[in-house]
Amino acid sequence: MNREIIERDKVLGEALRAEAEEAKKAGVVGYMARAFVHATIPHKATPGSEFTRENGFYSLTILAPSKIGLPYGSIPRLLLSWMTTEAFYTRSPVLELGPTLSAFLAELGLARQGGKRGDITRLRNQIVRLFSSTVSCQYRNEVTEQGSGFRIAKEYNLWWTPKSPDQVPLWQSTVTLSTDFFKEITDRPVPVDMNALKALKRSPLELDLYCWLTYRMSYLKKDAMIPWPLLQLQFGADYAQDEQGLRNFKKKLLLRLKRVLEVYETAKVDPLEKGLLLKPSPPHVAKKPVPMLPGSRKRPPSSGVIEDMALKLFKEEEPDDRPILLKTETYNKAKEAFSPLRLDVYDLEQQWREWIAQKNERPKNPDQAFIGFCRQKAKKRT
Repeated sequence: MNREIIERDKVLGEALRAEAEEAKKAGVVGYMARAFVHATIPHKATPGSEFTRENGFYSLTILAPSKIGLPYGSIPRLLLSWMTTEAFYTRSPVLELGPTLSAFLAELGLARQGGKRGDITRLRNQIVRLFSSTVSCQYRNEVTEQGSGFRIAKEYNLWWTPKSPDQVPLWQSTVTLSTDFFKEITDRPVPVDMNALKALKRSPLELDLYCWLTYRMSYLKKDAMIPWPLLQLQFGADYAQDEQGLRNFKKKLLLRLKRVLEVYETAKVDPLEKGLLLKPSPPHVAKKPVPMLPGSRKRPPSSGVIEDMALKLFKEEEPDDRPILLKTETYNKAKEAFSPLRLDVYDLEQQWREWIAQKNERPKNPDQAFIGFCRQKAKKRT
């Protein structure tokens, strides 16, 4: 490797690190799983052990042990975003829940308060509810039916002492995500501003509206009218399904929407008699992919199961300039292509992406193109 190449790589590395640091300072490094953007968990305590939310042909059902209960409110939403973000960056299903209880509370934007109504008690309660839940997603119309399900946590261990939130425990508190849930939340998640989530944390409806709007605006090409009854199905399952219930929901949504638009100022949303009129607007967080630095956080593979279902919800299609995410099976086939050579498939992926950037041409079939790239590299080594 000559001095020119070394110098180029050094400059590129410094630029990527600077870009990643700027993104962190701007608060634009958070993500939310798409399955929980299209349909969401309960806003308030809900009796029973099953809850279903619908959005057109798409529905999401959450099941929980009857002795534990369903997750609800803002805290599970903050937890879901935190888990999605950590899993996306670390590419690991095993997540560490902060060195201390106080540190994890601060990371979620919660207060270090005990007691029956304090954030410490509420956090622990909602962690157990969420980590004990099972999720089922379904897409059904007149001609097709698809479904997928997953348990959220395979295992979790909480070693915190609520009375001493600053105390460092002997063992690390962790959650191990189930394989299916890990694939789901790292499959092209929705970019969100973590600072925005913390600003809206007191209202689960505001959190839902914010995530939904920034996702819709990321690909909206023309004005779209979303009728009030459809919005009620998606966001207002707690309201009666009659005219009075719709009026109550509309009043509540408009109140919360006002707060969301104070945070997401560039979103063009007009409340009309028939529903909400969405006009093409920049997403609150740019769809620019997070830099992949050598030896650090790497982009996860794509599973595509729920995403295929979710994309059918809307007529608009996402543009071709979206980041290329490879399927899980592609990584396995790539490893077979250079076996028995000991090559790092993720290092090869980075080289492949740089090669694509230099060509300035998006491959028609990225998965096959990457496998072919790996085969060529293997031939040169043999």
